[in-house]
Amino acid sequence: MEPSPIRSGLEAGYVDTAELLASGAVLLAAYVLRAVTGFGSALVAVPLLAFWLPLTLVVPWIVAFDVLAALILTTTSLMRAKDRVLWWEILRLLLPASLGSFLGIKLLIQVPQEAALCGLGLLVILFGGRILLHLQAQRRISAWWSLPAGGLGGAIGALFAIGGPPFVIYLSHRTQDKGALRATLSVLFLLEGAARMIFFAASGLLFQADLPQAMLLGLPVMLCGLYAGNQIHLRLSPTQVIRLMGLLLILVGATLVWRSC
Repeated sequence: MEPSPIRSGLEAGYVDTAELLASGAVLLAAYVLRAVTGFGSALVAVPLLAFWLPLTLVVPWIVAFDVLAALILTTTSLMRAKDRVLWWEILRLLLPASLGSFLGIKLLIQVPQEAALCGLGLLVILFGGRILLHLQAQRRISAWWSLPAGGLGGAIGALFAIGGPPFVIYLSHRTQDKGALRATLSVLFLLEGAARMIFFAASGLLFQADLPQAMLLGLPVMLCGLYAGNQIHLRLSPTQVIRLMGLLLILVGATLVWRSC
């Protein structure tokens, strides 16, 4: 089934009700998880939205929302732990991430969507399995690993809007201070996302006719998800939420692989 862009429905005077409700549910779940865990919104939103919308619309849409979410969450995080941000680690990651983003945007425009969705499904299964198995850093690694981690994070971030896991894996092997890790990731996601937005603007992906309508329709849902996630964060075990997200990611990834590979 071919993806159905939002614009086609709006120009005809309607929007498919099922797709609209499904998009709202996906955004709400994604940003609840983002507020609870500090990451993971794109890992949930992009694969599911890609079932009925093209990746070239979904990726810049979610990247724009992630930048806004990162700005909100970073402001809160820095108020509590501004002296614990690992600025040198951020600088090490940003340059290779920028180069990776450039490559990822080229691939997003040129690679056939079925192949891209198959790759996305495999990637989501990998990340879901890592989360579910609760694989954690056990030793400190060399700073030179920032080059492949930053490049891979930037590339898959531009291609699928899910560049966070390589950054999380690298930084979790560089520090065992959970407060510093959360504060550093908050700032990194904001800066890296803003840089990616510049590349999307230069490529023209930010100027699609569909994107303003998608953002206008999704913004209230995204903000509600962040608010609800902050409330849930006070009541649920983070371990339970992370394991649930791992299971969900494996299910979503397997479905994508089944459909597109």
